[in-house]
Amino acid sequence: MVTRRRLLSAGATTAIAASLGEPISADVRAEVRSPVHTRPLQEGPAPDPRADRGTWQGWGTSLCWWANVFGERDDLADLFFTRDTVVYNGQRLPGLGLNIVRYNAGACSWNSIDGERMVESPNIPRYKQIEGFWLNWDDTDPASPSWDWSVDAEQRAMLLKARDRGATVFELFSNSPMWWMCLNHNPSGAADGGDNLQPWNYRQHARYLATVAAYARDNWGITFDSVAPFNEPSATWWRADGTQEGCHISPNIQQEIVRYLREELDARGLGGTVVSASDESLYDQARRTWNDFPAAAKADVGRVNVHGYQYEGGSRDGLFADVSDDGVPLWQSEYGDGTGNGMRMADNLCLDFTWLRPSAWVYWQAVDGTPGWGFLHASFDSDRKEGTLGVVEPKFWVMAQYSRHIQPGMRIIDSGHRDSVAAYDPDERRLVVVTANQGEDRTIACDLSRFASVGGDDGRVRRWITVTDDGGERYGAHPDDTVLAGKRFAVSFPPRSVQTFEIDNVVV
Repeated sequence: MVTRRRLLSAGATTAIAASLGEPISADVRAEVRSPVHTRPLQEGPAPDPRADRGTWQGWGTSLCWWANVFGERDDLADLFFTRDTVVYNGQRLPGLGLNIVRYNAGACSWNSIDGERMVESPNIPRYKQIEGFWLNWDDTDPASPSWDWSVDAEQRAMLLKARDRGATVFELFSNSPMWWMCLNHNPSGAADGGDNLQPWNYRQHARYLATVAAYARDNWGITFDSVAPFNEPSATWWRADGTQEGCHISPNIQQEIVRYLREELDARGLGGTVVSASDESLYDQARRTWNDFPAAAKADVGRVNVHGYQYEGGSRDGLFADVSDDGVPLWQSEYGDGTGNGMRMADNLCLDFTWLRPSAWVYWQAVDGTPGWGFLHASFDSDRKEGTLGVVEPKFWVMAQYSRHIQPGMRIIDSGHRDSVAAYDPDERRLVVVTANQGEDRTIACDLSRFASVGGDDGRVRRWITVTDDGGERYGAHPDDTVLAGKRFAVSFPPRSVQTFEIDNVVV
C-alpha cells in the first residue's frame, strides 16, 4: 500500500528551507497549504554542536527472558546484533545493530540443600526462571561441586552470539539473589514485598556476582564492563506470589552490597569492571536512592542505571543534575512499553535524550510474550521452557531509525527540538537527525545554520522513514529525494511516523 506521503517539489523545498530561522512568510505558508501541499509547516530540529552531550556508548537489550528460550537462534542474533539484512519468517528486515548486552545471573535452582529447597511462586512461568550457578553455600570455590557452570545454556549462547556479531559492551545484572540467600527461599520476593535478602548473605550476593564475572572472563571470553547487583530494589511489588524473580533491597542495605561487590571484583582482578546501581524503576525513585547514598557508597558506584517506567513523568533533569554533580555517568538501562507501533517509545526516547542525557539506551525485552512489548512477539509456554516466535511489531522499525544510525562513538548534541535526537560523527563529519511526528500530516523544517558548512556539491540528504499506521512504509530508504537549500531543508511527515536524516560533509 502506498503511504499518504507526498514530497514537496524542489521549488517548494527551497522556498521553505530558505525561510528557516526567519518568520515564515505568508507566501510560503500559502504554498504549503495549496491543494498540492496541504500540510502545515512547523519549525523542527536545529542541532547545536556547541551543546555537546557527550560520547554515545550505544543501544542494547537484556537477554532474559527471551534468550532463555530462543538463545540458540542465529537469525535472532543477526537481527538484533548486526546491521545486516536478515530474513525472518520470510521477511527481509534491517538488523538493529545493538551493541550492548545485559546478561542476567539467575536465582533459581532445583537442588536440595540439607533438605531445603527453593520455594517457587505459584505464578511464575518456567521461562522466567533463570538458573543460577551457585547451588549451595557449602563452598565458595567456583571449581567445587557447589557450582554448576553448565546451566543457563540458552541465555549464555545468545550472549556469545552477540559478542561474535560485534557487541562491545556487556553488563551482568541480578533480579534476585540466589534463592537460598533469601529469607523465605523464594526468589520472587517476600510475602509483604519487604527486604528478603538474609543479612548474613549480603557479601555472599556480591561474591556470587563477582565470581560469575570472573568465570565469564576466564572461560567465556566475556569481560563484563559493569555489574548491576539490584533490579528495581525499592519497589514493593516483589512478592512471594509474583510472576518473575525480584527482591526488595532497601537503600541502606544496597550501600553495604555495593561496597562488598567493589571489594569482591577487585579481589578477582576486575578493577576495571564498574559497579552500576541502582536500576530503580522510576526517575524520582532513582534520585531518592542516589541521594540516600553517602559519599563513600557513591565512590564505589561507577555508573548510575535507571529504568524508564515513569514514562512521561518524573524529574529526568533532576536525576541527571544530581548524578552529573557527583561526576558519575548515567544509563537508561531498561525501557519497555506496550504500545506496539513504537511511537510512545520514540516519545520517551526523545524525552530521555533531552532531559536525562544518558550515554546508552537499553530496551528491556527484544522478544516479549505480551503484544506490543517486544520488537518481536512470541508465545511462551508457562509450564515448559518453550515458545513460538510470532509477528514483527512496528516498534522494530522505529527502533531501527535510531539504532542503525546513531552509532557508538558519535557525539550526542542538542537537537533543538522536542521530538528529535541529533548526533555528530567528527571523524566522518556526518550529522544524524532522527525526528518523530506524533500527530497528523505536517511538513517539518530542519535548520543546520549552527554548523560552519554543510553538505557536498549535490546537497543530498539521505533519508529513511517508518510510518507506523497499518500499511505504512517500514524503514524505507530515500537516498536522493531531499536536497539542502543552503543549510536548510524541509520534509513532509505522514501521521505517526519517524524519519532519519544523514548529512555528510558537516563541519562544526
